[in-house]
Amino acid sequence: MPLEPRLRTFVAFANRMPVPDDSVSFAERRASAARQYERFGWVALRPGPKVASIANKFVPVDRGRITVRVYRPSAVRNLPLHVFLHGGGWCMGTLDERDCRCKAIAVDADCVVASVEYRLAPECQYPTAPEDCYAALGWLVEHADEMGVNAHAVTIGGESAGGNLSAVVALMARDRGGPQLLLQMLDVPATDLTLAHPSISELGSGYLLTRHEIEHYLDSYLPDRSMVTDPYASPLHAKDLSGLPPAHIMTAEFDPLRDEGQAYGEKLQAAGIPVEHVRLAGHIHPSFAFTQLLPSARAYHRDFVAALRRATAPHRCN
Repeated sequence: MPLEPRLRTFVAFANRMPVPDDSVSFAERRASAARQYERFGWVALRPGPKVASIANKFVPVDRGRITVRVYRPSAVRNLPLHVFLHGGGWCMGTLDERDCRCKAIAVDADCVVASVEYRLAPECQYPTAPEDCYAALGWLVEHADEMGVNAHAVTIGGESAGGNLSAVVALMARDRGGPQLLLQMLDVPATDLTLAHPSISELGSGYLLTRHEIEHYLDSYLPDRSMVTDPYASPLHAKDLSGLPPAHIMTAEFDPLRDEGQAYGEKLQAAGIPVEHVRLAGHIHPSFAFTQLLPSARAYHRDFVAALRRATAPHRCN
């Protein structure tokens, strides 16, 4: 189907905006993105609902510490835990930019959401981001009692680069005997950094996320492009996907990453892993989160939290 009608004007406007030169540092880009989010975020994103509490936790990682922002929907203890990893090409993104979505997940899925502020490239290149996220998962499960969450009802999920990191952390947890995960929620995930899938070329310009932008992210994230087939960079290249948690994968019709998200779901299924794949017709890479602008994005959010509830239902206290 064509682009969602309300997206056409948005995309046309975005395509007329000047594109930052590659010489502009990511520090400058982050500052600009924060200003744009402050001014215009309300156009696309619904304000998050009220939660019982929001607290920042400081998690030790290799050569430092990172912030994990914890959203609690109520004072009820022993709730499921959802670990959330934001997107942004491993180089962009903040906790604040996904504040609304994390509140909505916490309230609507009735779970504690822990949003991880992993360190960004190019200042901290691969494998820093996945190692930070894995360390955060381990810390959260280790401190489950004091946080009032159920260590046996843990899910993980993220968007784009965050979807990549969620799939990678699931691999790490399996490989290292780490925490058991009930579900991996992978929204528009990057799963193959070789950029070999047809949608990269077919949709690599004109739909906000461009092939050139992806290439720039990869050159900043990876110390060497020869690492593109490392399974902890490209989970699609893992030789064995058995023993992983079930997956809920969402792809968008007009997203350059569409085909690799689908391919990862198919490879998981071939390994015997239950997979639910949702294709959002008429959507671009980030528009599934445009809950203020698009009824279909709100419908996807309802599907998303329903999947979380189904996965955690057997572990909830009556």
